Amino acid sequence: MKSKILPIGGDASFRQFYRFISNKESRIIVFTEKEKYKNLIAYSAINKFLRKNKILCPKLFGYNIKKGIIIIEDFGNLSFHRILSNQKNKMVIYKKLVDLLLKIQKIKPKRKIESIISKPHPINKYSSKYLHKESDLFFEWYLPFFFKRKNIYNIKKKMKKILSKLYNNLNYGNTFFVHRDYHSQNLMKVGKKVGLIDSQDALIGNPAYDLVSLIDDVRIKTSKKIKIKIYNYYLKKRSKIYKLDQQKFLDDFHILSVQRSLKIIGIFSRLYKRDKKNVYLKLIPYTWKLLEMRMNLKIFSELKGILDKNIPKKIRRKIILS
Repeated sequence: MKSKILPIGGDASFRQFYRFISNKESRIIVFTEKEKYKNLIAYSAINKFLRKNKILCPKLFGYNIKKGIIIIEDFGNLSFHRILSNQKNKMVIYKKLVDLLLKIQKIKPKRKIESIISKPHPINKYSSKYLHKESDLFFEWYLPFFFKRKNIYNIKKKMKKILSKLYNNLNYGNTFFVHRDYHSQNLMKVGKKVGLIDSQDALIGNPAYDLVSLIDDVRIKTSKKIKIKIYNYYLKKRSKIYKLDQQKFLDDFHILSVQRSLKIIGIFSRLYKRDKKNVYLKLIPYTWKLLEMRMNLKIFSELKGILDKNIPKKIRRKIILS
């Protein structure tokens, strides 16, 4: 059989993916010219660390960092996003994904892990600084579509003051391994197992963060009823791993959901404006709906007031094309 290389659809990163098939064996070639450290070195280091801890991640077969290439295991094309989109009883699937998350949360995180270069890869801890850096993308990339610089400055100043209080009031410390993008499109069906991809941004952080990513996944719409069921299943199963105050954990969950939604709106706006990827624009209105749903609590009343005053729903539901 002749060897062949087939392009695969890309993601939100600078990476390009190719399927290399030879002698009935398949590998994935990951190529990037930008952010080589994050997309190649960090990615392969995190994958190796997770594999050592019995989490199914792509195995590294070869690399040439200078040329911007790594060759990894092929998990196929069947993501749990596709499975969930065609599944009536979604809880059967979500239980498997929560079980994997809990398995990941049992891992004792390390600040430095082995990498393919001479220096170890550092896994940093989440902090208020990181949380602000992420939610700042909302001000930097989304608001400029609708407001002038002065208005953006005023909105940002008021919101950041409130966000600082919220981030500083998070109850649970940064002591858990956090994938940071634990959603259905990054979870692959590999035989009877669940494979995890796109792990290069992992940090040590709050246990609620990855649960937020799974439940408030902007790429797949789920009912409030399903969201509550997933959350309660996590609470029931997590008792074997660590103890928590349910109210404090719920507060953290909502704060991190709001933070993540602001971040995602900013990222999708940046992908369109900077990277010319407009496929993500259609997800912004639903991200707003998730943000609105989580902001109904009293702790978000000030934040909700600022957003309601400055960004009406007719703007929030708009798919940017300017």
